[in-house]
Amino acid sequence: MNRSSILSAFFLLPTLAIAQHDGAVPTKTIVEVATEAGSFHTLVAAVKAAGLAETLSGKGPFTVFAPTDAAFAKLGKDAINDLLKPENKAKLAGILTYHVVGDSLPAAKVVAAKSVTSLQGGALAVVVADGKVTVGGANVSKTDVLGSNGVIHVIDSVLLPPAQPNLVEAAQAAGSFGTLLAAATAAGLAETLAKDGPFTIFAPNDAAFAKLGKDAIADLLKPENKAKLAAILKHHVVAGNVPAAQALKLTEAKTLNGTSLALKVEGKTLKVGAASVIATDVAARNGVIHVIDSVLLPQ
Repeated sequence: MNRSSILSAFFLLPTLAIAQHDGAVPTKTIVEVATEAGSFHTLVAAVKAAGLAETLSGKGPFTVFAPTDAAFAKLGKDAINDLLKPENKAKLAGILTYHVVGDSLPAAKVVAAKSVTSLQGGALAVVVADGKVTVGGANVSKTDVLGSNGVIHVIDSVLLPPAQPNLVEAAQAAGSFGTLLAAATAAGLAETLAKDGPFTIFAPNDAAFAKLGKDAIADLLKPENKAKLAAILKHHVVAGNVPAAQALKLTEAKTLNGTSLALKVEGKTLKVGAASVIATDVAARNGVIHVIDSVLLPQ
């Protein structure tokens, strides 16, 4: 079967039992549409538990590959209940954003793509074969359910993103935090940042540490300065997962050192203390990293 035949078959997939009149402009958000559909109770509950309901009710546009209640049931009640616990909010948000694309992709665009990039950052493979379409390995069962801020395609399985690295592994993979990682090890914080959390790290890169000078860095890494070094590093860490979108709305954030970081937006740049944020939302399974261009020294 050629691609045009597959596309025709894709459009013949049944739509949800929701009134969508030809030519009518949708007035309900995708969250409202999913709520009223009656087959997404678990998804809607998860979206609320993850703190994403407001985001997905916003302007968008979004494309949601939406698992039904039957799809979630495949995970088992215990797994679902565990994901809905407050302490697993970041993990749940990662799973849910893996189902969302920050663009409006009707069926025709989905079929034409080989993959789509999710808000979580992972890519979802689109496979067209044997009269079926799969996204991320899940079968697409219903398509083009329209909302005022996007479109829903229904899938028969929950998509689980590949295992993410912890914060230390994410920093190592980035390749630009050699000094920070050496300092975390010297301060006895590396294990905490690898296993505990979630944490948000405003992470100075190697160029930021270089501004301090080699002698100052060498002095901080001495065993007798372990407490001082730990205080400086903790001044860069905030408890909880604070993505860039949330950080932009804050005026301050309390650090693990007990100090506060002033946050403000100057032009298009987020400032944290005297440092500028130069990259955001480096995701890890126990938090997130925002890269800054200067080392922050507690007062």
